[in-house]
Amino acid sequence: MARQLARGMGSFFKDCGCAKPTCCPHPYSIRFRDALGKQREESGYDTQDDAIERLTQLYAEKKTTAPTVAAARRELGQLTVEEYARQWRPRQRRMTEYSTGWHVDSSINVHIVPRLGSRKLNSVTPMVVERFLDEMESDGVGRGNQVNIFRVLKTVLRDAYAKGAMADDPVKGVQEPEYVRGQVAIPSLAYVKQALLVADEDLALEIVMMAGCGLRNGEARAVNVNNVVAADTYRVREQIHSNTLRPEKLKRRKAGEFREVPLPRSVREAIERHVEKHGMTSEGYLLHGPGGYFTEGMERRRVRKLFTDLPPEEGVGMYGFRHYFASNALGSGIPITDVAEWMGHKSIEETYRTYRHLMPGSITKAARILDAGLWAAA
Repeated sequence: MARQLARGMGSFFKDCGCAKPTCCPHPYSIRFRDALGKQREESGYDTQDDAIERLTQLYAEKKTTAPTVAAARRELGQLTVEEYARQWRPRQRRMTEYSTGWHVDSSINVHIVPRLGSRKLNSVTPMVVERFLDEMESDGVGRGNQVNIFRVLKTVLRDAYAKGAMADDPVKGVQEPEYVRGQVAIPSLAYVKQALLVADEDLALEIVMMAGCGLRNGEARAVNVNNVVAADTYRVREQIHSNTLRPEKLKRRKAGEFREVPLPRSVREAIERHVEKHGMTSEGYLLHGPGGYFTEGMERRRVRKLFTDLPPEEGVGMYGFRHYFASNALGSGIPITDVAEWMGHKSIEETYRTYRHLMPGSITKAARILDAGLWAAA
């Protein structure tokens, strides 16, 4: 049975036929007249408050918007999240197919569409988005992935909102999932040396670039003699992407952008020895297979063999060699601002959150220095 609201606003109801409709789990529907006077219905509202909120939005829109514009917006709002996402994605021309675009497609296809794909845009509210985040948490989706997926969803919904598909911002007040990185496992110098002895020569060079220059795995795979721009400086220009297995732009950088990192003498000599023994491609790359760049399968087999041959050290993987670089730099008194820049972090906060435990005595040390300075002044 329909329940009438204020004149002109429409009504909300359930069609389920349950004995106590207000207590059953079936969704509410709403009935209203659009700006052109045509009667319409929408369904999928979980509570009376959701239904009343939507009717209020429609009534306000009808009073303040030209009939033709309101009709166009309402038609857009009838699209499902999946339909709109499929229309939205091709317009994102700045995304490369195998870099940012691949991760966006994964977020849409694997997480957003299965959970929200059938919901109409005009029924998406902040509460709906909150439930979406709760479902991801319940399903065990990692916090880092939750952050990225939410950002994609927010971008899609805000785009629809800007075009008038919803009367109110569907993510207003929704807090982004917080990603708290656990304490990283950092191998000892002895472990790094043992790894260099056990690894084959190509993987050993990767380890050298990560532990000596702070490169990410893909950046280390793209080691290139042309990037040695000075005796003590290496220019990080690209990475071998794990999907394309070809050189791609750096993480969080535009095409053509680079960063420069210290090049220790021992690392430069390791590059020179590898070139002398194994040569390089015409473009200057050192790590390559018979048909070009190493495939992901080849990489996994080499890494698996390495850690099978090494004594177990809890939590340490290939990325641990990059962590060793940070530990070595910070432990040697190099400013964290420099370390953050060399590692290509988005901000110094990322560096601090990840490696703050490497500086446990900084406050105590500072207190002693300041105290000495105060006594000297007295």
